[in-house]
Amino acid sequence: MNRVWRYAVLVLGTLAYTCLTFVWFSLAAYLSAVTADLSLTPTQAGLLTGAIPLTYIPLSLVSGSVVDRVGPYRAIGAGLAVFGLAQLGRAAAGSFPAMLGLTVVVGAGATAITFGLPKLVSELFPADASGAPSSVYVLGASAGTAAAFSLGRGLLGPAAGGWRPLFRLTGLAVLGYAVCWLVAVRLAPLAAMRSADAQAADADDEVSLATLRSDVARVFASGPMRLLVVAGVVYLLVVHGFQNWLATVLEARGVQASLAATATSGFVVAAAAGTLTLPALSDRLDDRGTVIAACGAVCTLGTAALLVPGVPAVVGVAGALAAGVGAGGISPLVRVVPAELEDVGPALTGTAVGLVFAVGEAGGFLGPFLIGWLYDLSGSYAPGLAVICVCSLGAVVAGRRLPV
Repeated sequence: MNRVWRYAVLVLGTLAYTCLTFVWFSLAAYLSAVTADLSLTPTQAGLLTGAIPLTYIPLSLVSGSVVDRVGPYRAIGAGLAVFGLAQLGRAAAGSFPAMLGLTVVVGAGATAITFGLPKLVSELFPADASGAPSSVYVLGASAGTAAAFSLGRGLLGPAAGGWRPLFRLTGLAVLGYAVCWLVAVRLAPLAAMRSADAQAADADDEVSLATLRSDVARVFASGPMRLLVVAGVVYLLVVHGFQNWLATVLEARGVQASLAATATSGFVVAAAAGTLTLPALSDRLDDRGTVIAACGAVCTLGTAALLVPGVPAVVGVAGALAAGVGAGGISPLVRVVPAELEDVGPALTGTAVGLVFAVGEAGGFLGPFLIGWLYDLSGSYAPGLAVICVCSLGAVVAGRRLPV
């Protein structure tokens, strides 16, 4: 019976992530309409779309440590309430400062979900069997992103009457789901569901500046965690770089715009395939590091395929899809590995994943920025892609040295 409860709670947590990414990317899906209604400049529009990733950089470590102290159940419930209220507020925003401030609040709530779910998996499942459950909630995040553009922009928004009614309805829906989550976790036999690893790693639940500093210091002192941060930077560098520029790069190589857009969608699907299969493979092999190294190698080779001049465009598309598989495989693994490290473990999983994202989101920013900046300097997309190609080797080195 406890097994049924574990997977039921995992599914409910996955839906929380789906709610988050739907709210997160609903702004991007309706960016042109929001820009027109609020009379935004292109710079202001860019700040809005980049506000949530940038929020992770200063908040990740603190948020992850708080999640470790208060537990994943309260953290996820609070996160849902925070970004649900912010989405409701964004529906009424009448200016750029108001929309920016509320979007930052969405980002603050988002951190509780991003770090609460790895903590949840470490509570429910033994470390050596956490790869597949982690793939589930990462796929839930991808589903929310896709739904924001397909259902939100294509169906629900027009039916509701525009972006403001859509934001209002989704904000209310998220708040309703927050209540459902809190009711469900009160009914679930949480103590009986805890894995043996989590029971052995019980930590003090006091939340104070001293305890937060202690948690962060312990995670920073871990050599394997520094390697995992490198893998996280590569994952976000590749994902953000390709999602933002792949269609443009392919068009520059002579690929029709419609096919280039399809290839970008294919990159997202390929990443989902990597997320679904590679962590489960690492469970079977009982070797996370080798799988991370292999993912880094695939990202390197896939990016290199876009750099080779004179080859058919289909080779570049195939390379991009391969890079998607590699990045998708790394995504859940950087969330899984901390619970298996002796000097981190389930007790500090939230803090550890927070560290990965606090540093990794710099890669998420630099990926698309470098491609555009180096294009301005050189007139070619090759230099930016070459940087991503070389940096992807970092995941190969990090994976080979990880002790798991």
